[in-house]
Amino acid sequence: MDFQSYLKRVKAEIVETSVDEVAARPPAQLIDVREGDEWAEGHLPGATWVPRGKLELRIEDLVPERETDLVLYCAGGTRSALAAQALQALGYTRVRSMAGGFGAWKRAGQPIEKPYVMTVAQKSRYARHLLLSEVGEKGQEKLLQAKVLLIGAGGLGAPAGLYLAAAGVGTMGFVDDDVVDESNLQRQVIHNTRRVGVPKVESAAQTIADLNPDVKVVQHRVRLSSANVLEIIKDYDLIVDGTDNFPTRYLLNDASLMLRKPVVNASIFAFEGQVTVFHPFVGPCYRCLYPEPPPPDMAPSCNEAGVLGVLPGVIGVVQATEAVKLILGIGKPLVGRLLQYDALHMKFREFKLPRDPHCVTCSEGAKPIELIDYEQFCAGR
Repeated sequence: MDFQSYLKRVKAEIVETSVDEVAARPPAQLIDVREGDEWAEGHLPGATWVPRGKLELRIEDLVPERETDLVLYCAGGTRSALAAQALQALGYTRVRSMAGGFGAWKRAGQPIEKPYVMTVAQKSRYARHLLLSEVGEKGQEKLLQAKVLLIGAGGLGAPAGLYLAAAGVGTMGFVDDDVVDESNLQRQVIHNTRRVGVPKVESAAQTIADLNPDVKVVQHRVRLSSANVLEIIKDYDLIVDGTDNFPTRYLLNDASLMLRKPVVNASIFAFEGQVTVFHPFVGPCYRCLYPEPPPPDMAPSCNEAGVLGVLPGVIGVVQATEAVKLILGIGKPLVGRLLQYDALHMKFREFKLPRDPHCVTCSEGAKPIELIDYEQFCAGR
């Protein structure tokens, strides 16, 4: 018996399905049995890659229930037909092979996905991440594809930005309309003496380019306002808030709720700092803690009260840690918790932050959010 005769007999013993059927009714489990280089060129959305040579070894761990609706595909339908016969012999009762394979899927104009493939240089750069079971290659790929927006390229944005860039966060945006001043250099470690007078977003981009060429930096040299905030934050996965004024915090809170963007919030003052995560409709929002902005004279900035130079380093790195955890989906983020740091006495304290059932922005009965410029609102108080 020649191979074509054998293949014809195999196909008579299995169930084949069409591209249209798979597209219209996706199976519970879709498995790509091609080789690694084929998978890297593109695959069906939602598919799991298991090379044909390892299928029998891995299938029981991947699909323990023998009655699972299972579709296999390869490049043209031959390897998947042989694989389907093998799985039937192992007791799988609802296994099918997609006729025409990936080639037929592409010709039909169906959507495909391309996996992120790390380079040799990237595997070397992030080697210590790859050793962590909680990160590994899949986690590092998430970081490389993540988009994080930092509000402020100053005291908190500097250390947070440096460590997020070093971790391999693929796209980072900085929002800041200020320029580097000599007084910034005591704590804003992303800048240097040669860049005094340079826009902070430009200076941050230069430092990150030298640190990690994998990272794309988007410069937003503007001040957040009700007119631009939604457009700026909409394309990012999460926000790291390093602002030092109440109007921007309230505006950012309202906009992040509207677009459901998590915010890693922090503030510093003199020798103390605090960090929390505002995850929209999962934990409390900023207004759950502070329903209304305080009068301007009740909230002095670091420019007015001073700040210990090393303090933003501690708090900014905690912010970066929380951002990485959110991207990877690991650990227990500071949602509903506030971490407070006292540098003088070297103490950390944690406080629970419950949601306010009557919050004007995130409670069930809250009115639709309307963005306003809180700077004008606060000035009129």
